[in-house]
Amino acid sequence: MLVLTLTGCVTTISDPPAQFALPPAGATPDYQLGGGYDPADGVGIVGRDRSDVPADGLYSVCYVNGFQTQPGELDTWPDDLVLQSDGEPVFDPDWPDEALLDTSTDERRERIAEIAGPWIEGCAESGFDAVEFDNLDSYTRSDDALTLDDNLALAALLVDVAHDSGLAAGQKNAAEDAPVLRKHAGFDFAVVEECSVFDECGAFTDVYGDAVIDIEYSDELPRSFDEMCADDDAPSSMVLRDRDLVTPSDDGYVFETCDR
Repeated sequence: MLVLTLTGCVTTISDPPAQFALPPAGATPDYQLGGGYDPADGVGIVGRDRSDVPADGLYSVCYVNGFQTQPGELDTWPDDLVLQSDGEPVFDPDWPDEALLDTSTDERRERIAEIAGPWIEGCAESGFDAVEFDNLDSYTRSDDALTLDDNLALAALLVDVAHDSGLAAGQKNAAEDAPVLRKHAGFDFAVVEECSVFDECGAFTDVYGDAVIDIEYSDELPRSFDEMCADDDAPSSMVLRDRDLVTPSDDGYVFETCDR
């Protein structure tokens, strides 16, 4: 048992149980948050929303928006658990239908975890192997109302629920925070978006090694995807998808993997 003291809080992290499995190193991923479909031949890892079912027979990662509200779900949250400014919810500027959750106190973090906990447990009950927690970096969009320590303390609570449910826990993005998130929240692997575009892949692979799943998007490629796959610090599991993560029946669907 390890007890960690953070700024303004004390977090206790238990050793993770042995019953969960990490993503298979080097397996080809697919990211299906826009709706599940039969994965292509050769795919070994599939990410889907918590409202979906896991991919049959493949390593499946369950998406949970742990630090912001899901689109259309703002009204389901108590007002005092949503970060407020001048009496109005604070929204993510890039995702204006997602409001930031207020992680600023122990009491609020505990209540957020009580709401998100059943989602995580539901991922396990559905048959997922792991869970990823999105918007760990919401504090950077809070105009200093929230801190890294606030979100780190909530992350530790969510990771504990995941581990207790037999799920591996995945850090989502937040390259600059990867070392502290792994050490103090107990994350096991990372799901990252556009680490090659933003020259951040090494920040994740230095911390998680082969346990990094990278999704690049086709609308903002500065060079070919093949060149990205050949980078020295490229994660061993990479996929190119369309930004909206649509299904193959949509004209905008993009799916390309590294030829290694």
